[in-house]
Amino acid sequence: MQEWFTPVKETWLYRVNPALKFALFFIMLLVVLFNQNVSFTFNQMILYGIILYGFSGYSLKRLLLFSLPIILSFFSSAITMILFGKGETVWWSWGLIKISEESVNYGLLIGYKTACFGFLGLAFILTSRPILFFYALMQQFRLPSKYAYSFIASIRMLPVIVDELHTRSNALKVRGVQFSKGAKGYFERLRMYTVPLFAQSIRRAQRVAVAMEAKRYQMGAKRTYFYPTTYSKMDIAFVVIMTISFVSAYLLA
Repeated sequence: MQEWFTPVKETWLYRVNPALKFALFFIMLLVVLFNQNVSFTFNQMILYGIILYGFSGYSLKRLLLFSLPIILSFFSSAITMILFGKGETVWWSWGLIKISEESVNYGLLIGYKTACFGFLGLAFILTSRPILFFYALMQQFRLPSKYAYSFIASIRMLPVIVDELHTRSNALKVRGVQFSKGAKGYFERLRMYTVPLFAQSIRRAQRVAVAMEAKRYQMGAKRTYFYPTTYSKMDIAFVVIMTISFVSAYLLA
């Protein structure tokens, strides 16, 4: 699973402070959310597509696979609005379907916005390490450590939970357990998997709590960090490049 999220090469986006990257991407997505100009939204979609496909460091084949849900969401949201949206300048109608100039504009606008959110969100996920992201939030944006370490612990636990799920599945196969068909079989699987995994999660959480107490972890105390994060010249270049690109997309609209 991990090899799917291992880039072919690490581009300059990987060297940008992840907290700063998140803040700037979040502001840009807010502009997408409240913008109603179709041309500007289209230019933003092209810009974010260039960021994803040109600077994420992943192969085109893998990026297309990752982008499949985004592409499907783009077409489904746009076509639904185009076929069933309201408008006064009707181009063609048949039964419940009514295509108008306004519905086409709104459909394209929603589709472009969907693609913008997908492209930029995927670009952030693929070019940011989760652990460094939360460390940067603590150090640069002063996120309370109790929240950051909770997320970090959750991320660290995910591979363990997946391994336990496989172990449980193999154990049931060895014991020859067979499930019923239909809805009854679904609830049988839910019972056989959920209860043991939930019990293991409680035990694991207790062990983590004891380990943190043994290490004298305190919520409000001033802390040092194993992964120090700072701002660099690459962050300045990132802000300048994104600002120029964003303004250019606006002016071209």
